[in-house]
Amino acid sequence: MNTQSRRFKVVDHLLLAGAILPFLAVMVLKVLTAPPTEGIEISGALIFFTIPLPMGGLPITEAQTNSAAVILSILFLCLYLTHGLTAKGGLKRQLVAEWIVEKCDGMVRTNMGEYFMGFAPFIAGILGLSALSSLSSLLGLFPPTSDMNIVAGWAILVFALITYYKFKAGPVHYLKSFAEPVPFLLPMNLISEVATPVSMAFRHYGNILSGSIISVLLAAAFAGLSNLLLGWLPGVLGEFPFLRIGVPAVLSLYFDIFSGALQAFIFATLTMMYVSGGFPQALFEARKAKRAAKKKAKQVNAAQAE
Repeated sequence: MNTQSRRFKVVDHLLLAGAILPFLAVMVLKVLTAPPTEGIEISGALIFFTIPLPMGGLPITEAQTNSAAVILSILFLCLYLTHGLTAKGGLKRQLVAEWIVEKCDGMVRTNMGEYFMGFAPFIAGILGLSALSSLSSLLGLFPPTSDMNIVAGWAILVFALITYYKFKAGPVHYLKSFAEPVPFLLPMNLISEVATPVSMAFRHYGNILSGSIISVLLAAAFAGLSNLLLGWLPGVLGEFPFLRIGVPAVLSLYFDIFSGALQAFIFATLTMMYVSGGFPQALFEARKAKRAAKKKAKQVNAAQAE
């Protein structure tokens, strides 16, 4: 093995470690800081400490640390997948990276059109961040998508993008759009504008949180049912929750895996639909052409004056 290939493998191992260590760190942090509980308990994100601020304290919670761990993990995973890319290919990781890029490009092209192809990395980031945040519950962590503050932050960012592209045709057109198709719908259009980020946040947050709660309740129910039906067995056998073996794990395939991946896809799809649907491309192109014509006319007049 030459020095170059040895260095390549060392970098590979460091990048993989960078993708795994953030999750291990938050798992250790949870073990060291989680308060003792008896039985099954449903609670929100654990607050580690609060930073005092003039307008109130800023709590640093389990949701924030876990979200940071997901972001770092995605960063190092992307660095690993793109390490050693060549024009000829040959590495399996390159095939995975190209597949991800092709799928995200296809989603953006289908739902948004060629004009928005630059959105593909953003959509890929939303999909990865949302999916891994929800799937972190499989490691016993508090999923960041179960915290309204995290998901609301994503929705506000998407709302800012929607408003930005609506302004592309000019502020006058943006304000006039609230009175369409008839002026008396102005209050409803204003409510609809504000309801967009609210509905996106609550839909994502509600589905993930409800799935986690249902999983915990089912586990508790199976434990109680096992004690009711098999509690007559002698000794340890009567206390062992036999009915909790396997069945909650099968249900977790839907509530934790399928539902988490599905909500990530829905959030990304709604982002693409709202951004592209709110962009008046025809008016924007006409406005752009009009500006270009005015600029060209000014240049011609200036040249004639000289």
